[in-house]
Amino acid sequence: MEQTELDQFKRTLEEMLAGLKDPLRRREEISIEISPDTLDEVQNAADRELAIRQLEIDSGKLRSLLAALQRIEDGTYGICASCEMEISLKRLKAVPWASLCLECQSIADLNNIQADETQGIRFAEASPGG
Repeated sequence: MEQTELDQFKRTLEEMLAGLKDPLRRREEISIEISPDTLDEVQNAADRELAIRQLEIDSGKLRSLLAALQRIEDGTYGICASCEMEISLKRLKAVPWASLCLECQSIADLNNIQADETQGIRFAEASPGG
């Protein structure tokens, strides 16, 4: 990969990183509020769940962006972490923080789906009446 392409990806990643909201600022959204109204409590719980999920998403994206910037510094950006083949420019333009080529990512996704399904079966077997 040429240096100009690397510089462009670095700028893109840094812009994405700057665009993430400060996760610590969102802590207030997950505070537990007691309300005398049951409907308000239900709404507060739903809002809290959404805020927690968004924090998880932002945190994962933050880690991915920082890892991609580190790979640029290390000289390993654009190389698949699994098979060590070059990640296509098309993929990197679509997902600049990608650490896996499309084929290895597909395999990883399939393994995650299978692991989730296996956990679901184990959970159902372990739960009462399951």
